[in-house]
Amino acid sequence: ETRYFEQRLDHFSFSELPTFNQRYLISSEHWAGADRLGPIFLYCGNEGDIEWFAANTGFVWEIAPSFGAMVVFPEHRYYGESMPFGSREEAYKNAATLSYLTAEQALADFSVLITSLKRNLSAEACPVVLFGGSYGGMLAAWMRLKYPHISIGALAASAPILQFEDIVPPESFYNIVSNDFKRESTSCFNTIKASWNALISLSQKENGLSQLTRMFRLCRELKNTEELANWLESAYSNLAMVNYPYPSDFLMPLPGHPIREVCRKIDGCPDGTSILERVFEGVGVYYNHTGEVDCFKLDDDPHGMDGWNWQACTEMVMPLSSSPDSSMFPAYDFNFSAFQEECWTNFKVNPRPRWITTEFGGKDIMTNLKTFGSNIIFSNGFLDPWSGGSVTQNVSDSIVALNTQEGAHHIDLRAATAQDPNWLVEQRATEIKLIKKWLSAYYRAKGATLLSNVETGNMATPCKTCPESSL
Repeated sequence: ETRYFEQRLDHFSFSELPTFNQRYLISSEHWAGADRLGPIFLYCGNEGDIEWFAANTGFVWEIAPSFGAMVVFPEHRYYGESMPFGSREEAYKNAATLSYLTAEQALADFSVLITSLKRNLSAEACPVVLFGGSYGGMLAAWMRLKYPHISIGALAASAPILQFEDIVPPESFYNIVSNDFKRESTSCFNTIKASWNALISLSQKENGLSQLTRMFRLCRELKNTEELANWLESAYSNLAMVNYPYPSDFLMPLPGHPIREVCRKIDGCPDGTSILERVFEGVGVYYNHTGEVDCFKLDDDPHGMDGWNWQACTEMVMPLSSSPDSSMFPAYDFNFSAFQEECWTNFKVNPRPRWITTEFGGKDIMTNLKTFGSNIIFSNGFLDPWSGGSVTQNVSDSIVALNTQEGAHHIDLRAATAQDPNWLVEQRATEIKLIKKWLSAYYRAKGATLLSNVETGNMATPCKTCPESSL
């Protein structure tokens, strides 16, 4: 069921500012009810349409019946239909209207929504468990620190909360992407590595940009090589994130093991095929696996994630660099001055690179998590490039890291399939066990009984009435 909740534009001001309607999805079909302290599973919406995330988070829907849980998916402000100022055009108008697009405001939205919902249902004593993947996972972890009374625990999947300032090496992201390709095929890795110079070389020839436009079947004439290079880099990075062992339709419709398929295309071209032609064949797996695309739009944003550019230019400053020694990407050192100039050009705003660490636990976040935090699962797959900025070691008895060598971006949050490898089944079973442990402790403190019939080590039965998952 889709509902809307009236939210304050600014939770941290007492001025009478406009309000907006936050969309949220809710299912109480399997909820045990307030009188039995039925739990509430809340997914922290991230940078996109909430229906998209709900359709790709089958794990939450599948385990809810066993726990007698209500499921709530609130949408992040400024994404999907949750637009302040009445429309996306007005919300994204300038820095003044965008200034309320922050993680802090989003966490306050979630907290106010769930508090109001519980009060209206006389369910104030019902425990809340948070879920989130990627940025949503970061929000879930941060919510445990900022609003610990709102929930009893959080599953933060693929949540790079350490990817700020110099907490982790800025090269880690592109190194992991590169290793994902190299482990499939060294020749594929080398072809991609050589393609950047080939791209520049062709562009400098007479009519070079026109040749590139035709070669890559672009919808409009190429203006410079940078926009094409960014398009290619996005494909490789996203492929590393969604390198699932089965077909999926999260970012794009893709086959199982998509990087393997990309490298098969690149390596399988006939002798005499140029480097750039090989690369085009490869990225077609990402941008045109269905074969339905006539021409490619370099600036396409199918999931409405453009608001992330604002967030990256304000508080989500996550430095990424590329080392020529270990990466298949061009050498690049993160340059804050250049980044600052770009943000000013695009938004008339200056980034605050130290704000997130100030707001959410300081540079020594591990110590602060151990001192002030509890009941957080940080799940990671080491094929995921964001794992380099995630918590991959146990912090305490109740803040644990669940790592898989073959996992990609928050694969554990996806719906169960017949193709799931054993390590994924085991990872989810451990997550269920820990959630059950949190709830058991809560119910014991309340003198109640755990409602779950989930047995340790068993996966939930897929939910027949859940939203259709994109698999």
